[in-house]
Amino acid sequence: MLLCCVLAFLSVNAAKRPNVVFFLVDDMGWRDVGCFGSSFYDTPNIDRLAKQGVKFTNAYAACHVCSPTRASIMTGKYPGRLNLTDWLSGRRDFAFQRLSSAEKLQALPLEEVTLAEALKSNGYRTGIFGKWHLGNDQAGPLSQGFDVQIPSWNGCCPRGGYHPPYKMEGLKIEGKEDEYLTDRLNSMALDFIEEAGEKPFFLYLSHFSVHDPIQGREDLVEKYRAKRSKLLPVQEPEFILEGNPDDKNQLSRKQLTELLNKSSHQGHKVLPQRTIKIKQRQDNIEFAAMVEAVDESLGRVMKKLENLGQAENTIIIFVSDNGGMSAGNFGNPKRVIKNSQLDSAYATSNLPLRGAKGWLYEGGVRVPMIVKWPGKGKSGVVCTEPVISTDFYPSILDMVGLPASPDQHKDGKSFVPALRGEMFERGAIYWHFPHYSNHGMQSPAGAIREGDYKLLEYFENGTVQLFNLKKDLGEQNDLAATEQERAVKLLAKLRAWRKEVDAKMPRLKEEQP
Repeated sequence: MLLCCVLAFLSVNAAKRPNVVFFLVDDMGWRDVGCFGSSFYDTPNIDRLAKQGVKFTNAYAACHVCSPTRASIMTGKYPGRLNLTDWLSGRRDFAFQRLSSAEKLQALPLEEVTLAEALKSNGYRTGIFGKWHLGNDQAGPLSQGFDVQIPSWNGCCPRGGYHPPYKMEGLKIEGKEDEYLTDRLNSMALDFIEEAGEKPFFLYLSHFSVHDPIQGREDLVEKYRAKRSKLLPVQEPEFILEGNPDDKNQLSRKQLTELLNKSSHQGHKVLPQRTIKIKQRQDNIEFAAMVEAVDESLGRVMKKLENLGQAENTIIIFVSDNGGMSAGNFGNPKRVIKNSQLDSAYATSNLPLRGAKGWLYEGGVRVPMIVKWPGKGKSGVVCTEPVISTDFYPSILDMVGLPASPDQHKDGKSFVPALRGEMFERGAIYWHFPHYSNHGMQSPAGAIREGDYKLLEYFENGTVQLFNLKKDLGEQNDLAATEQERAVKLLAKLRAWRKEVDAKMPRLKEEQP
């Protein structure tokens, strides 16, 4: 009799816990949302969420590519500590490299107690709809704390694309064979919400979109075709050049601009001096359609919660896994992008941020983030304190009333005080990427941000860059030489952190065993 009473008490308590919707977008840049500055992409539902919650303007992904960030969300640990530091399976090494990429894991270890497992063990029904990309087979989400997985596919990108017929199991819905992938995932996620009943749920709506292939829904593509035709002409170039920050003979912005007009630097490929082109305009109509479809998905989730009377008992987190793809993917350095293929190779512009997905500059790691915590968090508030994706694990436990697990989420810090409008200081945040990037020709590197300052250290030639992000959001004014004392301190702190987490480093090829 006593056991029955205890179980009944636990069941009632579990039912009272708030639901959690974690709405993760793939490759959405910091400025790809209206409330974060876009004037071309229409995102009314994301903008409405910002008015209902807290908008974080200094939010960061733990990596500039997807798998490491997703691992940090699930574990509360930095990719460098996990040794899951690149997208899976990762970019292979090429002859031009002075360094060989560090060894890395190819799956999220099963011994990690994921966020989904922590919630499931406390009475939550858990479901992932969309992208996992943290390991196949036994390392898939059904072995990592999720009750439901749609689709049965653990790869990077949507197999078969965004238009049917898909090549991923579990997506077919009778009567909707022609439904756009983002919409189909959304419909099935709404069913999951409705089927939860009185049990609290954790919905990880992890859209494949807006990752390439860049394929928009036809009606929205036509909308943006008409919108683009009305854009005023601009004088600025559509693309600029960026080089490898670690090259010994650094090119100034003036020199890069001059090279842009030379015959040697025409076309879209890896150009001389390891330069590549970065898109400067938001005018890709297929990508714009993808963005709006994602926005519609969030709107439908919010509407479903309202219709079920669950809106005031559901935490909603909206975030991206890395910056926008404004640099072409040159995982194969011999790739040439034809002029007719530009809209399939360059998604967006991250201006005023520098760089793109695959870069440690702000364009690669700063992301849009909004958190709505009904009845407990502030509404229509902006938080400028830096946060990073390791922080979601302890913050969600905090918001739903569960005890922290510091041995698990070692690198996360709860941002709940910021949601309440209280004083919140995150402290230093770190990045570690001991590989060459697909989206550009940068050397392996790491970075630290503390306060307004961000320091980057490259591993090929030991180049160090220092920026004051408050005064120089576009990271154009390198202060490493003029503020040497600060640079030395931050560099020492970054290296000490790497040692603490046992971050693996690339090695010179002649040093390979």
